[in-house]
Amino acid sequence: MDENNLDVYYLKRRVQELEEKVSQLRLSRRVLMNLIEKMEKEKSQYGTLIEKENKKLHYNNYKYAKWLLHKNRRIIELETELNKHNTLAGDK
Repeated sequence: MDENNLDVYYLKRRVQELEEKVSQLRLSRRVLMNLIEKMEKEKSQYGTLIEKENKKLHYNNYKYAKWLLHKNRRIIELETELNKHNTLAGDK
């Protein structure tokens, strides 16, 4: 009978240890899930920020390309006028 009591005591103690481990694992899981949720939220916010910055850069690039095109046209106009003027001056 003594041996049976020891077995029961051991098994009860073992169950208690395992229940504590399960409790710790549940807590660890909650902490990890909260961290994952936080990381996903930050990732989403960062992605939105990058997307916004990308649109801004595209817009600025468009404006710059348009400005360059305008300036190139103006250079061509001035060169054409200069060539006409030089041609007229050479004819005199």
